[in-house]
Amino acid sequence: MNYIQRGTHTFKMVNIALFAGGFNTFAILWGTQPLLPEIVKEFHISPAVSSLSLSSTTIALAVSMLIAGSLSEVFGRKPVMTISLIVSSILSILTAFSPNFHLLILCRILQGISLAGLPAVAMAYLGEEIDPKSLGMAMGLYISGNSIGGMGGRIISGILTDYFSWHVALAFIGIISLLASLIFWSILPKSTHFKPRKFEIKKLAISLFVQFKEPGLLYLFLTGFLLMGCFVSLYNYIGFELMAPPYSLSQTLVGFIFIVYIVGTFSSTWMGMLADQYGKRKLLMVSLFIVLLGTCITLNSSLSLKIIGIAIFTYGFFAGHSIGSGWVGQIATHDKAQASSLYLFFYYAGSSIGGTVSGAYYSSFGWHGVVSMIVVHTIISIIIVIRLGSISIRALRHSPHRI
Repeated sequence: MNYIQRGTHTFKMVNIALFAGGFNTFAILWGTQPLLPEIVKEFHISPAVSSLSLSSTTIALAVSMLIAGSLSEVFGRKPVMTISLIVSSILSILTAFSPNFHLLILCRILQGISLAGLPAVAMAYLGEEIDPKSLGMAMGLYISGNSIGGMGGRIISGILTDYFSWHVALAFIGIISLLASLIFWSILPKSTHFKPRKFEIKKLAISLFVQFKEPGLLYLFLTGFLLMGCFVSLYNYIGFELMAPPYSLSQTLVGFIFIVYIVGTFSSTWMGMLADQYGKRKLLMVSLFIVLLGTCITLNSSLSLKIIGIAIFTYGFFAGHSIGSGWVGQIATHDKAQASSLYLFFYYAGSSIGGTVSGAYYSSFGWHGVVSMIVVHTIISIIIVIRLGSISIRALRHSPHRI
């Protein structure tokens, strides 16, 4: 079987397409995050309640990915991803016209459902089409598109909100995303190793839950849950922290804090390549310790050190996500899209639960409360990866790419 190898024109087209798709998805998904203080003011709600504009989207995304991954086993990878991108872009434009908080939440839930197609299927597409020796780099480039999309969405929404309104910001993001969707549709190669299944709900459901029997998959799912809970907790409430005294930063400056995503773009690709060379277990462990270090640095009252801490945290997070998500596709022995969608279900469930629960910690204990929660989650993740390593060495010894 001929797989797409690094250095070829097809490899380049795949990476550009999935980069554009990742940009689209995560610009839309995270575009409201820096707007939480504005949403609090306009709708007269608490910070924890305002986080529902993100949590409602991510939980809808998490659940829908289980369905989207299964549908792609029947209808194909590219069609499901393309429809997802176009519909979510249109919904982003419509969301900008929400007149009240309840309608905003409804629109964001619909966005979460429509956004599911790309993240649920992209990892499976790469796992099927890319040569195993090039997969770490390809997965890293895809994750880098996610990070730039998340960064771009946040920065754009922050600037446009300062100069116009959050309504204008969301509409603009929707227009950019629609253009990215057309690029994705036009240049992504069709699947060559995909074998469609019949639409049999019972068999699809059984194959979904059988994934839990794969050695190590559940540990990766739990790691994704905790890691994403940490990530959203930090970025949801750092805006409140920096817009309050003694920092008193503007919405635009807070939006530019997300430029540290650039380090995530670098780390997801570079650490993915190192994981191909030195082993995923070792590099995932290193990534988690980097997350822990960055989190603790944000406790410093110096603005410059706090931003450095955020950058270090972001570096570790995207490295860990790149390695973990790529590992899922290699451990899974069947129905890889379903395995990927399960990982992302836990991943975004962690976002929804962690992002909202940490709001209560922030309201009660301030930034120290958020940091304490992140530290506990990271330490648990490290323990899980140690356990995952022992399972991998024992049960997956026959495949060095999996360890």
